[in-house]
Amino acid sequence: MSAFEKVCKLADIPDEGVIGVEVGETPVALVRKGDEVFALHDICSHAEVKLSEGEVYDGTLECWLHGSCFDIHTGKPTGPPATQPVNVYTVKIDGDDVLVSLSKES
Repeated sequence: MSAFEKVCKLADIPDEGVIGVEVGETPVALVRKGDEVFALHDICSHAEVKLSEGEVYDGTLECWLHGSCFDIHTGKPTGPPATQPVNVYTVKIDGDDVLVSLSKES
């Protein structure tokens, strides 16, 4: 059984933008693309900085520090310097609410 936690309203996330939230004690970056929202671990696998302070473009989230980009669907880096993916999490939209599950069984 997976537990979803309400983290924000859809309108809180700018279209083609990103915000950082906490799910329990886990930092999560929420990326919005139209009516879809993607959730990634909010710490860069290369430099230990918040990805939610970066930019979204062309289906990726770019780390502001060294420019590593992560695919918003898979969490995999699309180029150096990062070589390790970040976790991605399951998102549900319930009306105007954005819910995230950290469970792998979602």
